[in-house]
Amino acid sequence: MITFRPLCGAANSSQTTPLCYLLQIDDVKILLDCGSPDWSPEDQTNPDTFPWEDYCQTLRELSSTVDLVLLSHGDLAHCGLYAYAYSRWNLKAPAYTSLPVQAMGRIATMEDIEGIRDQEDLDDDGQEPQQDGDTSLLDSDVVDSPIQTTHRDKLKGKYVATVDEVQEAFDSVNTLRYSQPTRLQGKCQGLTITPFNAGHTIGGTIWKIRSPSSGTILYAVDVNHMRERHLDGAVIISKSSGGTGLPLSIVNNATAMRRSLVSELINHYHSKLLSFLSTDTVTSTLTSSTRSSVLIPCDASTRVLELLVLLDQHWKFSRLSYPICLLSRTGSEMLTFVRAMMEWLGGTVSKEDVGEDGGNKPSRRRREDDNDDDALGAFALRFKYLEFFPNPQALVQRYSSTDPKLILAVPASLSHGPSRSLFTSFAAVPNNVILLTSRSEEGTLGRVLFDKWNDRQRAQEKWDKGRIGSNVMMDGNIDLSMRSKVPLQGAELEAYMQKERAAKEKEAAHQAQLARSQRMLEADEDESDSDSDSDADEDEVRQTLEGDGMDMDGDFEGIGKKRKADKALENADWGDGDEGLTKQLLSFDIYLKGNVSKANSFFKSAGGQSHRFRMFPYVEKKRRVDDYGETVDVAMWLRKGKVFEEEAETDETKDYRKRKQAEEEAKAIQEPPSKFVVSSVEVQMACRLLFVDMEGLNDGRAVKAIVPQVNPRKMIIVHSSTAAADELIQSCANIRSMTKDIFAPGQGENVQIGQQTNNFSISISDELLASLKMSTFEDNEVSFVTGRVVAHASSTIPVLEPIADSPAPSVPTGITRTTLPNVPGTRPQVELPRSTMIGELKLTALKTRLASVGVPAELIGEGVLICGPAAGKMAISDAVEHSVAVRKTGSGKVELEGSASPVYYMVRKEIYNLHALVA
Repeated sequence: MITFRPLCGAANSSQTTPLCYLLQIDDVKILLDCGSPDWSPEDQTNPDTFPWEDYCQTLRELSSTVDLVLLSHGDLAHCGLYAYAYSRWNLKAPAYTSLPVQAMGRIATMEDIEGIRDQEDLDDDGQEPQQDGDTSLLDSDVVDSPIQTTHRDKLKGKYVATVDEVQEAFDSVNTLRYSQPTRLQGKCQGLTITPFNAGHTIGGTIWKIRSPSSGTILYAVDVNHMRERHLDGAVIISKSSGGTGLPLSIVNNATAMRRSLVSELINHYHSKLLSFLSTDTVTSTLTSSTRSSVLIPCDASTRVLELLVLLDQHWKFSRLSYPICLLSRTGSEMLTFVRAMMEWLGGTVSKEDVGEDGGNKPSRRRREDDNDDDALGAFALRFKYLEFFPNPQALVQRYSSTDPKLILAVPASLSHGPSRSLFTSFAAVPNNVILLTSRSEEGTLGRVLFDKWNDRQRAQEKWDKGRIGSNVMMDGNIDLSMRSKVPLQGAELEAYMQKERAAKEKEAAHQAQLARSQRMLEADEDESDSDSDSDADEDEVRQTLEGDGMDMDGDFEGIGKKRKADKALENADWGDGDEGLTKQLLSFDIYLKGNVSKANSFFKSAGGQSHRFRMFPYVEKKRRVDDYGETVDVAMWLRKGKVFEEEAETDETKDYRKRKQAEEEAKAIQEPPSKFVVSSVEVQMACRLLFVDMEGLNDGRAVKAIVPQVNPRKMIIVHSSTAAADELIQSCANIRSMTKDIFAPGQGENVQIGQQTNNFSISISDELLASLKMSTFEDNEVSFVTGRVVAHASSTIPVLEPIADSPAPSVPTGITRTTLPNVPGTRPQVELPRSTMIGELKLTALKTRLASVGVPAELIGEGVLICGPAAGKMAISDAVEHSVAVRKTGSGKVELEGSASPVYYMVRKEIYNLHALVA
């Protein structure tokens, strides 16, 4: 039984992103992707409700029950919420993905949370320490300015992880290579997962999930079969099958296929035309007499690589000298990771940068300049014109607003971060160009700008018509809410400093009290073991007398007085000289000053009241004892070890350590006291706006061509609009051989595939197992078996044994064998063996296999393959006589026509080899 439930990113839903689905195979729950929405929507009308609340609450309830997590891409839409769910919602199930997805997902999440936390005050319920300079202690009513402080954005409905949580979560992810089958253990025992190349992003994965009871499931979202500049196409098209088939391990017995349908109604743009359009717009803007600039909002880790490679190639070809500025905190780290994973790249990057034949070889001078590193990444993806900036302020300090430049700013949705901060000033400059490369999520500023651009296009040039529009001149005003973190000034700063001083004084007094208590405990623990018994007796007597209110200044002081005389000064507590007290020994066995009861009895009075005496407070000090007599103070040994290490260090080592510590302290600039504010800004639109689709996804025509080749028995459509899903369903309905079991569930709707079956365990006897003839099929070995189930008393599992030969028929008495009737020309009846061929013949695969054994073949029509010698090597009549035709007449039916010849038997042998024969 297979149950599929879209938690978010369904087909018939207005919210197609993020992607998160729950797949249940029998009793195993698999979470497919765990994306995060945009936490700063533009059309937030109700501040108390959030569009992603249902998705997040459902994921929170299911996280502890998930048994397996599979991540397909390293962007926020696929893995942005995984770190928070792992740390806060107990999503501790084993997670698998490819190495680039793990690295890029970590970088994308880090960039997102740092950008949000830099602009909003997020309350982590005590799970994150307060940063230096934060003004959470400052009352909001102190602020008196046109800027309004935020109140609703206290993480109510915003689930943003911390930096440490992101590092911990992604460190726990298991990485796999492409085409690496992995058999799971534990509750998931029996399942086998295999990742395949999906294109679109570096390390993007198509997951094949094989279950022994439910078949094979193919999870394919956000797939691109086209080859790009930095990536190869997806494995949907098999190179071994001539470019028109699918890998056998992916296609056969596919139970369900989930296809990303973002732009199904759109015709395919040619990649060269898109590249020309984008680079031509950039070049004409930078080289114009107005000295204008170009702003391209982009993501932090995945699709930005395609833009960087495209722009770098165009800069080299056109010999431009304008700077390419990347506004990202993690941009440099991202490129460092990518250079270390060159084996995951493809396209033109591997040929151009590595220097293969047929590509643009790097010059010898470039190799000599990069001889500091012998690795492949030393001369690959070295963008000469690229500069990194952590924030817009650093960009302004380097380049003025009048200098022409190309700016890549994160995030692509312009909802927060550097791209939004830069947009307010960039959009007001005439002739500047904002180039959008994706439609962004619903409700964000990026989608608002895309809608404005699309509405200004002519009816025939709109995006949903499959056309490439032109840039438009923006006009009018747009109101934006800008969140920022500003330093405190004036009365706010004074109030904050006063509270800080009070808090520090209170903390210092508390630390002094703790230190005094620690000294008392350490002094007590230094007593010898020989005194422990008498000390215990004395303490017990002392506690008993104190409980009854007795004066302990009497004869009891003499007990052990001589034994403790040497340690009286060591264990004494001295007065504080700052209070004007002289150093004198204080005794704890005295009364406190004050009135006491005049009653002379220590027992209860007739009225039922007990007489209490005011005494000095006493705290019992208990010794921690383990199995060997006393516990070891680990902290003390660590301190002593550190002292020994420092004493053993040489002068050079001490100097290096001091310099290193000084450098780290110099880098760690303390953040000034600040507050989080929200201001309303009116932006006057005067720039030009252009949209070029650079998302790198399959279009509608490609999807309609690829899905019939996969030909699954059942198909589920996700991550799509309602119109696009209906269009694909209608297209598949027109194909006779295509399945009619196509589902497009909405968010939270369950889809059940298959029926509930009962599984039984059975053991095969050694005798029967030795007689089986196994055939290899994909990753399994199969065979046909006939036997008899026998239950033994010594085992609870029934055993399948071979059927015993039937005894010879008995001869009636008085009749000899020679008297039985014998009909001439007859043979005894023999039961023919039953055989089954498993597999599906692909004519393209047969053509490739025949070419490897020297038999040429050619496809002359739909479903017909002509095999035989070429006409040039022999007469035409002989070639026709020895040719063989292979025809597929229906599902699973293959006809082989031709005369009996070596070619005929060779073709038949290769057809058998492409199947698994079970007899």
